[in-house]
Amino acid sequence: MAIVWRPEFSVGDPELDHEHRVLIDLVNRTAGTMLDGSPATETSFGDLLRAIAAHFALEEKQMREAHYDQFGEHKADHERLLDQLRDIMDAADDAAEHTPDDLVTTLEAWFAGHFSTHDARLHRRLGRGAAS
Repeated sequence: MAIVWRPEFSVGDPELDHEHRVLIDLVNRTAGTMLDGSPATETSFGDLLRAIAAHFALEEKQMREAHYDQFGEHKADHERLLDQLRDIMDAADDAAEHTPDDLVTTLEAWFAGHFSTHDARLHRRLGRGAAS
């Protein structure tokens, strides 16, 4: 199972959509290492967590600088995903508890909801996304 880019993931900004595609590729790579039982799984999780956290930090900086009115709600959604990702990462060695499908399903659902709502709204406000 892998996440496939879908039109509803787009925030309307080619640069940001590319960055989101890179995150999706990292999710798929991490799920692949889990599925293979690869010793690289821990490294893949670390790379994924760092990339997502860096993306979120940049986005949160932009929100603070723009005095974005929905900063708290948007940041809370970021924190929820990071918590879920850490839980999956912590339990990755226990295949009965978390499988690669859990990782992909969790992230795909989150991306679909977050990209199309929070991120699209933010980037419209910043003047870098889809038209209102």
